[in-house]
Amino acid sequence: MSEKTGFNTLAIHSGAQPDPATGARATPIYQTSSYVFENTDHAADLFAGRAFGNIYTRIMNPTQDVLEKRVAELEGGKGALALASGHAAQLIALHPLMCAGDEFIASNKLYGGSINQFNHSFKKFDWNVSWAEANDVDDYKSKINDKTKAIFIESIANPGGIITDIEAIAKVAEEHHLPLIVDNTMATPYLCRPLDFGANIVVHSLTKFLGGQGNSIGGIIVDGGDFDWSKDDKYPDLSQPHPSYHGLNFHETFGGMGLSYAIACRFLSLRDLGPAISPFNAFLILNGIETVALRMKQHSNNALEVAKYLEKHDKVAWVNYAGLPSSDYRKHADKYCPNGTGAVFTFGLKGGYDAGVKLVNEVNLFSHLANIGDAKSLIIHPSSTTHSQLTDEQQELAGASKDVVRLSVGIEDISDIIGDLEQALSKV
Repeated sequence: MSEKTGFNTLAIHSGAQPDPATGARATPIYQTSSYVFENTDHAADLFAGRAFGNIYTRIMNPTQDVLEKRVAELEGGKGALALASGHAAQLIALHPLMCAGDEFIASNKLYGGSINQFNHSFKKFDWNVSWAEANDVDDYKSKINDKTKAIFIESIANPGGIITDIEAIAKVAEEHHLPLIVDNTMATPYLCRPLDFGANIVVHSLTKFLGGQGNSIGGIIVDGGDFDWSKDDKYPDLSQPHPSYHGLNFHETFGGMGLSYAIACRFLSLRDLGPAISPFNAFLILNGIETVALRMKQHSNNALEVAKYLEKHDKVAWVNYAGLPSSDYRKHADKYCPNGTGAVFTFGLKGGYDAGVKLVNEVNLFSHLANIGDAKSLIIHPSSTTHSQLTDEQQELAGASKDVVRLSVGIEDISDIIGDLEQALSKV
């Protein structure tokens, strides 16, 4: 596709061709574990990294390949690696960068599951996280030391809905030769492209808005292709000869294509840790991506109307949606998300914890579940569910205090969405 090709066209066509054997126009589901080699030389070249091609579905798959090419192009990246889930994407994204005893810095406004993963599971690898106030540039700077290997933020934070100042944090990362990793799940590349603002790596939970139907689990890493992994000795897996590939240097071999990081994630981290996406899930997510722009427009329009309604309701204490004129993040919204500010936001009820739980129990159209990014409207009380494993202080910092209700506003008719909230609020 050319650089001038429109977003919707890329979302439908990028990475795909009619099947050469059958002429099938939809991308086939290549439900196979492994692939026949042309001969022994071909097999040897594939295993040594001297040639590209399919070896084993734990590492790559033709359906997955189309998904990776499509998301990479939508994000403006050089390459991508699809994985079993968003959590798998975060694990694999950091794995080639980190050694035991290393550190990374993360925004304190993240999804609760990410906070748990970083605080607890990653500690078993002796990877240590330092938390920075989401938009406080000086706080990020103060956390950097000689063991710091990356900075991790969300473009639009889940659940708080704040918009992070990507460009400002990217400058800090660049000054200290650190890759900036941005979780762009909440925005999708239709609303925000972090690589355009200086990020180096983008991750997604494909389960959410890119898939968009609540029917499949997946994650992805997109390599911006512009980080110099050989500038110093911080990243030996990328810049030094690797013993598991007989001395292959990933940056020297693949850096000219802008793919050294993406290929290292695949052939080092995914190969050994194994969180592969299933071909069937890749197929379902590809189908969802075809309509992502249409859905994100409707999600954003509906969410803004719901936020305006709640802002005026006498039982609502506050509403945190960046699309509102009253939002503290309106300036960031205009800069980073000109097409809309997404579907997910939080609000607080004057009745606190009990009122939040009551509201969730009284809705009819909204589904009470832990996902976001479905075409259907979703509701949850984070303090008692998604963020319940955090301390009260961590809940407050993450934007999930006791009174908070999180909505993922769907693409149903707006009158029905507001009508359901109205009848539920009348019972609170």
